[in-house]
Amino acid sequence: MNNYEIFIAITGGFLAGVINTFAGNGSTITLGILTEVLGLSGNMANGTNRIGIFVQGIFSLEAFQRNKKLYWQESKLYISLGIIGALCGATVALNISSETFKFVYKYVMLAILILLFINPKHWTNPVPRIKKLPLYYSIPIFLSLGFYGGFIQMGMGIFFLAVMVLVVGLPLLESNAIKVLMVTTYTAIVLAMFHYKGLIDWKIGSVIAIGQGAGGWITAQWSSTFPNANQWAYRILIVIMIFTLFHLFHLDSYFFQLFQ
Repeated sequence: MNNYEIFIAITGGFLAGVINTFAGNGSTITLGILTEVLGLSGNMANGTNRIGIFVQGIFSLEAFQRNKKLYWQESKLYISLGIIGALCGATVALNISSETFKFVYKYVMLAILILLFINPKHWTNPVPRIKKLPLYYSIPIFLSLGFYGGFIQMGMGIFFLAVMVLVVGLPLLESNAIKVLMVTTYTAIVLAMFHYKGLIDWKIGSVIAIGQGAGGWITAQWSSTFPNANQWAYRILIVIMIFTLFHLFHLDSYFFQLFQ
């Protein structure tokens, strides 16, 4: 890696760490850097991307735990189901292309963006305590979330937040903390699976992880102590999703062509 590539990797990793900790979908940045700037193949980028996610998660969890934003006991069932799903998703990712999944992903993202606008109070108003979902709801929901995270990870945080806020009834900030806990836990296992298959570039991934860890820790620390964190997380989530959907539907290219 030359100095320019190192700078891009650390800067992009930092932005991804901020976005992932506040809302989700920071992997759109890091996967783009890994494939378009650093020239990794899709499968290699998918595996290498998990290094930064894991490091960012460790730093973010430290800040969330210190500021008492983690619901360990109440969320352990959801996390366990997510890990099982992630192992299945990673197994599939190691053997097939993700193109079909990406096609479905952009339309699910569009549906969640519509939900964000329909009832903003569900996202910004804190709820006193987490609800316990019946097993016939929680098992398929969190297995599916884990499967998607293990398969491609990109956008999983947004799907997870939608479930935790709209279905479970937890405030957005605390939902973020549980999301980081689950993703970090299963990413440790998924990393080992990709490494076994030779689909991780540890040198490149470690450079991105420097920025991603810093971005995750700073954002988790700030959001845990900021009085209006839920409102700001909601606004940032909407902005991230709009930009992501513009890219997924190739509207960004059409927009830039108007000014050429």
